Amino acid sequence: MTALKSSSAPKSSELKASELKPSAPGSAGIEARCAATGMRMTEQRRVIARVLAEAADHPDVEELYRRCAAVDDKISISTVYRTVKLFEDAGIIERHDFREGRARYEQMRDSHHDHLINLRDGKVIEFTSEEIEKLQAEIARKLGYKLVDHRLELYCVPLDDDKSEP
Repeated sequence: MTALKSSSAPKSSELKASELKPSAPGSAGIEARCAATGMRMTEQRRVIARVLAEAADHPDVEELYRRCAAVDDKISISTVYRTVKLFEDAGIIERHDFREGRARYEQMRDSHHDHLINLRDGKVIEFTSEEIEKLQAEIARKLGYKLVDHRLELYCVPLDDDKSEP
């Protein structure tokens, strides 16, 4: 995770970097969540669960397969696909499409977080911001709604990027 720091005093309308907090994984592991649902855990599913739980990034199925095969060379890519689908259907992992044409996955968290995606290198930064959360709820309220859920994905390029198009 990346700690965000501000080098200058922001204007009152700017979001302060100190108000953004890197998001950390929830304490309940994937294996524990599988057990809580009564899911049968084969040794290969355990490997897949552990690799996903230890991932600091948001791997796609092919990257997950490479990592799992390094642990157990008997795991097939079809087993990884089936297990990821099983975990997703059970609400244990979450699927994301960060505009790369492939689904990426992460462990479901106990607390909400948002994503900033660097369009140049694909890096995903998880963060939380109380200011953004309050603003979203306020917008919904002003439009006559109560906010019950949302997903925020910010697609960005580095400030020092000299390319004008994402």
